Amino acid sequence: MSDAFIYDAVRTPRGKGRKDGALHEVTAVRLSTQVLNALKDRNGLDGHAVEDVIWGNVTQVMEQGGCLARTAVLASDLDESIPGLAINRFCASGMEAVNLAANQVKGGAGEAYIAGGVEMMGRVPMGSDGAAIAVDPSVAMETYFVPQGISADIIATEYGFTRDETDQLAMASQQRAKAAWDDKRFEKSIIEVKDQNGLTILDHDEYMRPGTDMQSLGGLNPAFQQMGEMMPGFDAVAKLKYPHLEKINHVHHAGNSSGIVDGSAGVLIGNAEFGKKYGLKPRARIRQTCKIGTDPVIMLTGPVPATEKILADSGMKISDIDLFEVNEAFASVVLRFQQAFDVDPELVNVNGGSIAMGHPLGATGAIIIGTLLDELERTDKEVGLATLCIASGMGAATIIERV
Repeated sequence: MSDAFIYDAVRTPRGKGRKDGALHEVTAVRLSTQVLNALKDRNGLDGHAVEDVIWGNVTQVMEQGGCLARTAVLASDLDESIPGLAINRFCASGMEAVNLAANQVKGGAGEAYIAGGVEMMGRVPMGSDGAAIAVDPSVAMETYFVPQGISADIIATEYGFTRDETDQLAMASQQRAKAAWDDKRFEKSIIEVKDQNGLTILDHDEYMRPGTDMQSLGGLNPAFQQMGEMMPGFDAVAKLKYPHLEKINHVHHAGNSSGIVDGSAGVLIGNAEFGKKYGLKPRARIRQTCKIGTDPVIMLTGPVPATEKILADSGMKISDIDLFEVNEAFASVVLRFQQAFDVDPELVNVNGGSIAMGHPLGATGAIIIGTLLDELERTDKEVGLATLCIASGMGAATIIERV
């Protein structure tokens, strides 16, 4: 087995996922090509330098359909001899792309890969692919389907997280993201998005609301209460699976949930021979990867069993991990992770997360791996773990180790 190393990681800034967002006129293909071209140019890649481009994107319809990965390769400056693979593991698609690439390298199926993902949520709305688990009554009834926001509120109820606690985590995310940008902590990885004339469209995460405080968050109404409590509502469906819950405490709203944004990210992964060929120094080794299925009703607890599995598979303990990136799909997801492992909140999402900067579904897994690597280098720490919850009840995780 070969080691799989991370040689580079880049991402675009995240634009507001709506018509007045800075990236709204950019297609998923064109945003992806800017990431692919940046990795090519920064690392001097030529010809058939990588075995494949593995690209995550969740809503694979319209302009994000038709094997977007291959289209992006052809539209980029990469050689046409490089194929492309589009994958979908919902919110972990970008991470699954990285993990799949790493395991291909470890198994000897090529020297190097580019992996990552994209999501243009303002152009191709979430849910527009008509997922069977949500729209097919026979499947929805069998699985007790509820929307993710209801699942997040179930977690808060089941594990005792209050509205104040979820809002405090959201406020901390905003404060940390602002501090990270002010301190230029993302500078190594951010690439400016440019138009066809080479003019900069966006050079910062547009969704951030650094003035957020507890008072402004407290004025927001719970976003999922009405759909939960209307008759017959999703709360009633959830109680069929969780009958011990007398009442679901609806604590989540737009301010403590992940933002709808546009964005893309990519990671260059290869073995030692690839690095020697191109004169590149590896930044980290991908030590372990994992994925797991969980209960589809509470749905978003996947980071806990995924972390338990990846630690067991790698022979590590939670105390061996120096930093954590836990995707902030909803505040209760991160609170549950911290509760389950009794980890110091100061080690989790130290530069903010998706509540502050947004969650471009297919790209986020690659984004948090890159953010984790940058922070390990900045703080001179060694080992980091990134993990995400996933729709339909799954979890994924990646452990990286600096070299």
